[in-house]
Amino acid sequence: MKKSAKVTLAAVAAMGLAACGRRHPDPCEAATFNEQACQQAVQDGGYYYQGSWFPLMYHYPYPYYYDSYRRHVSSGGVVVGAPGGAYSHPAASAPAASGVERGGFGATGAGHGAGE
Repeated sequence: MKKSAKVTLAAVAAMGLAACGRRHPDPCEAATFNEQACQQAVQDGGYYYQGSWFPLMYHYPYPYYYDSYRRHVSSGGVVVGAPGGAYSHPAASAPAASGVERGGFGATGAGHGAGE
């Protein structure tokens, strides 16, 4: 397949997602598959997309969606990837505040644990 045809197919797939009224691609759909995000979505019953949570009940285990993706690609289907980090959990992508210690027992726990 020519490169221009691939670009055209990718654009058509992206427009198809928008036409469906869906502005957030499901990471388990064959045409928008994202391996890590799909595994997490199946496990958690939904996914984050650009900081928003989208609950979704997946009726099959992860391998079903992976196999569907592989069939899609092997039959010449195009996969339109989401922007990098689009499926990140908001807290996971936020930078940690400098100088702030979170969790653990700090010096208090160390002193008590040492019998002091």
